[in-house]
Amino acid sequence: MAAFADLDAVIERYHAAIGDFIQGRAEGFETLYSRGDDATLANPFGPPARGWSQISRTLAGAAANYRDGEVRGVETVVRVVTAELAYTVEMERFTARVGGSEEARPVTLRVTTVFRPEDGAWRIVHRHADPIAAPRGADSVVETSRARRS
Repeated sequence: MAAFADLDAVIERYHAAIGDFIQGRAEGFETLYSRGDDATLANPFGPPARGWSQISRTLAGAAANYRDGEVRGVETVVRVVTAELAYTVEMERFTARVGGSEEARPVTLRVTTVFRPEDGAWRIVHRHADPIAAPRGADSVVETSRARRS
């Protein structure tokens, strides 16, 4: 049961790191991430990153897209915990200046995060975030001509 209490503390730190991230600082997430070669990050700004060197660059680049952010809330859809892995599915809601915008805009991300115990602490081994927060039509999964050229 101690691992479950430890996970609660890690998730609290993880949620606090969202606030730092939307200020343009990735360090909070970095301290929680696994350094394993199998760790992955899939964010809304590009393809998945694998392994610590790719993840650290991707986190820094993604955080650089945000500034002057304010967390509006984190809704936990589900949390599952076993001795070997834990995961959460959450809706992260915040306002921030995104990209070159001078205006703070509302953002909602659907996020799945997988945690694993490593060296006595729970670490993030996978995070997937995307902006899908409402039902979409079937055409939403079809690549546009611009996306196919990339």
